[in-house]
Amino acid sequence: MRIALLGPLAPWRGGLAQYLGLLGEALSTRAEVRAVTFTRQYPGLLFPGRTQFDPSAERPGFPVEPLLDSIGPPSWRRTAVHLERFAPGAVVLKWWMPFFGPAFASAVGPLRRRGTRVVLVCDNLIPHERRPLDGAFTRWMLRNSDGYLVMSESVERDLRRLKPGAPCRRVLHPLYAQFDRGRWTRESARAKLGLDGEVAVFFGYVRRYKGLDTLLSAWPAVRARRAATLVVAGDFYEDPAPYRAQAAAAGEGAVRLMEGYLPDGDVEALLRAADVVVLPYRSATQSGVTHVAYALGVPVITTDVGGLAETVKPGETGLVVPPGDSTALAEAIVRFFAEGMGPRLREGVRALQRAHSWDVLADRTVELIDALAPARGWR
Repeated sequence: MRIALLGPLAPWRGGLAQYLGLLGEALSTRAEVRAVTFTRQYPGLLFPGRTQFDPSAERPGFPVEPLLDSIGPPSWRRTAVHLERFAPGAVVLKWWMPFFGPAFASAVGPLRRRGTRVVLVCDNLIPHERRPLDGAFTRWMLRNSDGYLVMSESVERDLRRLKPGAPCRRVLHPLYAQFDRGRWTRESARAKLGLDGEVAVFFGYVRRYKGLDTLLSAWPAVRARRAATLVVAGDFYEDPAPYRAQAAAAGEGAVRLMEGYLPDGDVEALLRAADVVVLPYRSATQSGVTHVAYALGVPVITTDVGGLAETVKPGETGLVVPPGDSTALAEAIVRFFAEGMGPRLREGVRALQRAHSWDVLADRTVELIDALAPARGWR
């Protein structure tokens, strides 16, 4: 059995590359796996962060060729030719943004005509931030794909609307266990970061839909009742000045900003030091941040949007509040600390960890490919 992966892989940075790499490793025990990744992922216009690479990222154990330029049509054809030499039973792509539709669809379309099946792992089908041609590019990709793995009810609902009757499996988002390398204890992490007392964390790149402004608006009310510290860690994909002003207004030492991309070891230290991770999103389908937090045993306070609330069991692994409500968010954070909920919710997270494995995801992927019955490169 032959499976090709197409999308971001190390040294490209971030959760998407980590997800595809870990899925590929799990699939490698079930099939021969090869991959094509980008020579250019985002053009500068679409990437306001500092760098798209993580030189420290661990490379996958399966062969990876950097061939695909997201805005270079000749590379789309080269990618198709390269994949055709492998003649896989299936190509598996991570789908998160319509911008990539032309490159992905052009690279896999010729293989489909020869019997290869195309599977999309759908982070979302309706983008958080709309752009011209989103609908056209999404429809183009849906016409050039056969089966779908979704990780939330909201994405499954979007798929049913956009492509009724499409073969689909709902899967649990695995946990990013690669962060849990035993590099830090709670004590050593806090000593490194200079943290003590009650600590909440907002982690990941900052865009408006993630609601960091709501969390910062809530923080003075939290500080009026608890001597808690909020750590905001991640790249700002928009003007950081308003957020810096909100952080300063919360009071001296109330909010610490750690601006920039964090390599895996620093993420582990940050979350080892944390009591709770807060996701104040205005909109979402799901978030890999939840699964990074869970992998390190940290409970989550999230808003009730998209599939986020599906991943948090209120009172067992975290708390859920309405979106855009800074008062409700502040109350939940104060309650978490005042009632000493951390140890109990961590027990719930440990119980949940057993169900969210990469092996389960790989099994479901193979089951879906079986159902799609590839005409070659399969059993």
